[in-house]
Amino acid sequence: MQSIAPKVFIEDSFPGVTLGAISAPRGLIQIDAPPSNDDSRAWRASLMNVGAGADRLLVNLDSHPDRTLGARAMDCTIIAHERTAEVFRNRPTTFKAQGDETGANWEGIPGLGSVRWAPPEISFTESLTMHWGDNPIQLEHHAGPTSGALWVVLPVEKIVFVGDLVVKNQPPFLSHADLPAWIDGLKTLIGPEYKGYNIISGRGGSVQAQAVKTQLDIIKHIHERMEKLAAREAAPEATEKLVDGLLVHYKGPSAKQKHFAQRLRYGLLHYYIRHYQPSNHPQDE
Repeated sequence: MQSIAPKVFIEDSFPGVTLGAISAPRGLIQIDAPPSNDDSRAWRASLMNVGAGADRLLVNLDSHPDRTLGARAMDCTIIAHERTAEVFRNRPTTFKAQGDETGANWEGIPGLGSVRWAPPEISFTESLTMHWGDNPIQLEHHAGPTSGALWVVLPVEKIVFVGDLVVKNQPPFLSHADLPAWIDGLKTLIGPEYKGYNIISGRGGSVQAQAVKTQLDIIKHIHERMEKLAAREAAPEATEKLVDGLLVHYKGPSAKQKHFAQRLRYGLLHYYIRHYQPSNHPQDE
């Protein structure tokens, strides 16, 4: 666990996503959970001595299984955007791990089996401000990676947790994305409002402004290519041709490249169908 400011922590050692925690006099605000229940319990135990008050709250930055599968094991109230809550209302009660298809991190974790989802108990539409101590904590809706994606903003400490808006050294998840909204969010992040902020990626921890600009270039490129495919009414399978060109941005051993290629292949295909042939694809996440 790494302290990035007084009473603000991140953890990047568990498979899945970068976790966050904010210790306040009222209690502990946790940001995302590892996909494995065992890791969720270990993370919860490691937070027992950070000097927080008695209350516990978990913020889901979006609905992706990598950050929500272990939420029940965190054993606390869960808050998310209303669109994320809606996704859970449309999901089966139980998640069953099967296959290696989407390129998500949970797919590499053995023995997950069946997991009962923990839907959010508190939701909001635009923003929500929490006063659990001297400094406010703001939850803000910023669609892009999913329709219900949100940021956790600490304006006094100048820290912002942005989830999958920026991912470090790996391709983005695209299947449930809104690319124009994603582009707008990245532009906001490198604008004057967040100048000097410590930006915490949901996959990779603290990132610099250059990483945000690189992500912006990649998302713009993907959107342009998708628009061109749609303009000539290409079949969804044509998105496969984009994978190799995108993989050059992500270096790693062959096993990781295979994993990244599957993530892009799945994401591009499902994004194209969802946005350009919506009658052929379910709309829930």
